[in-house]
Amino acid sequence: MSTLRIAAWSGPRNISTAMMRSWENRPDTKVCDEPFYAHYLKSTGLDHPSRDEVLAHHESDWVKVASELIGPCSHPVYYQKQMSHHLLPEISREWLSEVTNIFLIRHPREMMTSLMKQIPEPAIEETGLPQQLELFESLHAQGESPIVLDSKDILQEPRFMLSTLCEKLGIPFYEEMLSWPPGKRSTDGIWAPHWYATVEASTGFAKWKQKEEKVPAELESLCLECEDIYGQLASHKMTPG
Repeated sequence: MSTLRIAAWSGPRNISTAMMRSWENRPDTKVCDEPFYAHYLKSTGLDHPSRDEVLAHHESDWVKVASELIGPCSHPVYYQKQMSHHLLPEISREWLSEVTNIFLIRHPREMMTSLMKQIPEPAIEETGLPQQLELFESLHAQGESPIVLDSKDILQEPRFMLSTLCEKLGIPFYEEMLSWPPGKRSTDGIWAPHWYATVEASTGFAKWKQKEEKVPAELESLCLECEDIYGQLASHKMTPG
């Protein structure tokens, strides 16, 4: 049996965990949660919440991680929730030819007000946007045309966006992708208690609404830089019906 392996590249606070829930609720899909996170923490030395637990519970050897991502799989679909900033320079890109790469983006003014609650003074690299653009352009230069999805479009029209995505991927769409049981998952990373409270309480995609919270003045220049990158990626996005 051949397996469709989907590497879904996003930055933090991009409804990426809700998307993982959606795919895991399909009857034919295996999921994994940020498989390179432990390597990222070990390599960068960053002091993220639950750092020691992550390193103790998750594989930090990127070679072993990459081998698992393209290795034997008993499911027809393998959905891999990936953070683009976790794909550090030392990680070989050769395995990427064995997966179908898609990109999940979110407008920086929505992402930033959420990210700053976890990382008060984020560097642009911690948004994942520069790495997303670099990876997208690299794949594009090799002849690929990766699908780009905007979080807002998914929240506004989840059935259309997900059914169209499945059609483009050549797999059936399941209604089960639109709702799921609340609660924790054994497939969630050990870091879930620090990041996943909202999605654990969810039973489907929350309806999009304009955020009232504004980006603080001290993050405005960073936000403008992010908006430029977002705009470049958004120019390739799949449009809603």
